[in-house]
Amino acid sequence: MKFEPSYIKLLQNSELKIRADKAYDNLSSCTSCPRDCKVNRIENELGICSSGHLPIVSSYTPHFGEEPVLSGTNGAGNIFFGNCNLKCIYCQNFEISQNPKIERQKEVTHNRLAEIMIELQNKSCHNIGLVSPTHFSATILKSIYLAAQKGLNIPIIYNTNGYDSVEMLKLYDGVIDIYLPDLKYGNNEYAKKYSLVDNYFEKTKEALKEMFSQVGDELVYNGNVVVRGLIIRHLILPNDLSETEKVFKFVAEELSPKIHISLMSQYYPTNKANKDILIDRAIRNSEYEKAIQLLEKYGLHNGWVQEMESANNYKPHFNEDRLNPFNN
Repeated sequence: MKFEPSYIKLLQNSELKIRADKAYDNLSSCTSCPRDCKVNRIENELGICSSGHLPIVSSYTPHFGEEPVLSGTNGAGNIFFGNCNLKCIYCQNFEISQNPKIERQKEVTHNRLAEIMIELQNKSCHNIGLVSPTHFSATILKSIYLAAQKGLNIPIIYNTNGYDSVEMLKLYDGVIDIYLPDLKYGNNEYAKKYSLVDNYFEKTKEALKEMFSQVGDELVYNGNVVVRGLIIRHLILPNDLSETEKVFKFVAEELSPKIHISLMSQYYPTNKANKDILIDRAIRNSEYEKAIQLLEKYGLHNGWVQEMESANNYKPHFNEDRLNPFNN
């Protein structure tokens, strides 16, 4: 039996439109993320994310580089949103996340974003992957509503840096079936230094607790592809700047040790990483092995671990080919 995404029921009882309208209203005094800039984005006042009220689509494509249970055989239907509410100096997607003057030219209407979702579904993608959606969370819901009206019927992945508003996530309850958040740091000081953000650990813990309350710790499969659940990504940084032990301790003790962890070793210095000696190198084997040992220490046995050589396999080129930045 084909899996029916949660948002279908919300469409049928008109709740999806109510949620979309309520979310969009937030943009008049934006609190879409914990930065709480409170600018009027409907009038194109700009906050930290340098984004107005229309979504910026930098690229969209079937993507085969996600976790195997998300990419499947036909790929995840990833939509990469331009700009970001974080300013990571090592961002691997910096060509689209930290280039606002260029990215603002790629604004699309809500109808066009809905059409993109349908295009990806028509390409037999297993899901729609919203990549870096946080700063557009208040406006994407409108496009999901329009796409559902047009026949969208595959799961939606909320692929986020984790620095999300709990208030906004509550509006996505019953809309998103698969949450794919980062938990970048277990240390606010490092988050401030390397992502220019305050209270990252506390705010992201609150967001992950909300995601967990919505979808739980079990993954639901349709064949070999996940259609519902929570997968937490954690990127190993050099010199333990990610404070991996604090991250895993939180997941195991305050969420659930059954949660699937995607441990990522793909870090390589890019963007402005050369400005800080502590982060201007790839991770070492010893750092990689320590992170794996911490998974064992906290009983986090579910999930995936990237191979040590992964840094060579994930280098997007958005400026060269926006329709195929990963050479799929």
